[in-house]
Amino acid sequence: MKVLVLGSGMMGSAMAYDLAHSDNVGQVNLADSDLRRAETAASRSGSSKIKPLHLDVNNHDNVVRAMNGNDVAIGGVSYRCNVSLSKAAIEAGVHFCDLGGNDDVVEEQLALDGKAKERGITIIPNCGLAPGLANILAARGAEKFESVDCIRMRVGGLPQHPVPPFNYQIVFSVEGLLNEYSGKSNVIRDFKLSKVDALTEVESINFPPPFGTLEAFHTSGGASLTPKMFEGKVRELDYKTIRYPGHCEKFRTLLDLGFGSNEPLSLGSNVLTERELFIELLKRKLPQAGHDVVLMRVTIDGTKAGKHQRLTFTMIDFYDETRNISAMMRGTAYPTSVIAQLLASGMIKKTGAITPEQCVPLDPLLIELNKRGMTITQEWH
Repeated sequence: MKVLVLGSGMMGSAMAYDLAHSDNVGQVNLADSDLRRAETAASRSGSSKIKPLHLDVNNHDNVVRAMNGNDVAIGGVSYRCNVSLSKAAIEAGVHFCDLGGNDDVVEEQLALDGKAKERGITIIPNCGLAPGLANILAARGAEKFESVDCIRMRVGGLPQHPVPPFNYQIVFSVEGLLNEYSGKSNVIRDFKLSKVDALTEVESINFPPPFGTLEAFHTSGGASLTPKMFEGKVRELDYKTIRYPGHCEKFRTLLDLGFGSNEPLSLGSNVLTERELFIELLKRKLPQAGHDVVLMRVTIDGTKAGKHQRLTFTMIDFYDETRNISAMMRGTAYPTSVIAQLLASGMIKKTGAITPEQCVPLDPLLIELNKRGMTITQEWH
């Protein structure tokens, strides 16, 4: 199969790497507005399957031409581009998936369902870690119960060696981080769909040493379409992000002071928003290198075989020192790569615009992730 990856940043390069080292992929077209960056990613992959391509994703006609001839295209650029890329995929008649992360953007993509069906293609936003893998585990896990009472999704990317004051390092785009920390999180409370503010309802969560007691709190985007799927069917459902203790309070204080607002700010002859300034400061001040780890726990409580049971999915995935690929790159890019291959191979048969929890089969996904060293345990209690 032939796959087009749009963007050769952290996630795009990791997706291209995984695709190039998959037996059923014959060619990976890696497109970027910076051709040199795409060439560097191709060179580091150690595979001749990757073909660098210069492409501006804001040029619709050129994107359609680039998509033509591929079995599937993957968006590895800003979520702001995902609607236009979805429209280009419909015009090209090519399956498309992306990393998603912004609820409003995803809603616009899902509104293209009818047009995608007319073209006989599938558009799947939110294919990464969370949204993505965690939501698939929640949805497929719930199918193992006769009835479900509660679903909890907890995911976080953390530095293995935290540095104050935030005890956090940049593991994906800062713009995406602020997007998660702003706005509302979709939840289910007493069987009804509701919204709660991001950076609220901090709880403690424990993982094996060396991590111990961590904190988890609401963030936007991670729940994806899962709350809508289970509205009226489960009593409670929510998604929270895992961090080292104290992180939430520090970040919330800065956002309360206006550091995340879109108010214009004049600095000499330059005019930018307070949010843009904050993003630039975070890029300069937060560590961008170092070994990281991804922690994930999805718990489902319900009735099975006539009695209350709990199913827990757990993953602890570390930085890949051999390949120099971060845990967050693995956790985000590899599930997306696998989903794209399931699409191209016909294992995902639904057409239209749908999220992964609506269509991705669990066992093939887990088998492929296990081949990549991403082990997800399943425990019944």
